[in-house]
Amino acid sequence: MSSEKKIHYIKHAQIDSGKWNQCIDGALNCRIYAYDWHLDRTAIEWDALVYGDYEYVMPLPFRKKMGIKYLYQPLFSQQLGIFPTPSNAIFDGFIAAIKDRFKYADVQLNALNVPGENTDDIFFERKNYLLSLTKDFKSIISGYSKNTKRNIAKAQKQDLSIIEGIRFEDYLAFKAKNLPEGVDQSAIDKLKSLIAFGEYKGFGKIYGVYTPGNDLCAAVYFCRWKDRVIYFNAASNEEGKNTGAMYYLINRFIEDNAEKNLLLDFEGSMIPGVERFYAGFGAKPETYFQLKYNRLPLLLKWLKR
Repeated sequence: MSSEKKIHYIKHAQIDSGKWNQCIDGALNCRIYAYDWHLDRTAIEWDALVYGDYEYVMPLPFRKKMGIKYLYQPLFSQQLGIFPTPSNAIFDGFIAAIKDRFKYADVQLNALNVPGENTDDIFFERKNYLLSLTKDFKSIISGYSKNTKRNIAKAQKQDLSIIEGIRFEDYLAFKAKNLPEGVDQSAIDKLKSLIAFGEYKGFGKIYGVYTPGNDLCAAVYFCRWKDRVIYFNAASNEEGKNTGAMYYLINRFIEDNAEKNLLLDFEGSMIPGVERFYAGFGAKPETYFQLKYNRLPLLLKWLKR
């Protein structure tokens, strides 16, 4: 790393929005989660590390507890980290700057932020799942698992219908009725803001599956950014699960977008059943890293267990 350029900690109010977004936009490892408009809707509070004149940047979403500021991964933001792809020296410099300032961190880097061999034990592998849509539909189907093909065939017998571009108010109402345990209203509010912005700007669209009785039973908000389409958020009710509606929906989306220069990004999961679901469509795992450590004083460590 050049001695003439340094990594600076910059508070949110002092970040140059134009330079920040230009850096993210031009990066090979560009991720929608790292734009300031996305972070403003998900992290709420975030500062940044900036190298030189926005040549490399890293968002730092933070919270405070008992006066202690710590790093965390915001909802709806799978991969953050350093942009663009850093050299080993730049990577090490950013990580050192984080450790100097924060006693606790639990954040996810992006797939092109790869720790060196001699780093200490603070990096943990996670898996994302990606499916290239460049091939024709028949070729993509040949990569489906037997279980996935069986569930699609089952769904095709249920007289389900798929609507592309359902109202986001309908989706949010459906999502609110089918929330996983432990998810609160603030998450729905953030999702609402993201979807409203995505639809307004034209890069987001919701696919919905309806029963023969015209009831919504499964839906997905897809977000396209550059050559990546993100399976950004999904919801199913019991009827949707029983009929295989989500299999039906994803298969239709793949059919609609086959032979395009697109990458379907399932956003991955460390839950075995969810991993099997994504892999069942022929999606391949991609490794990215979680940065996690706890150097709080002993009396405070219990706060973040």
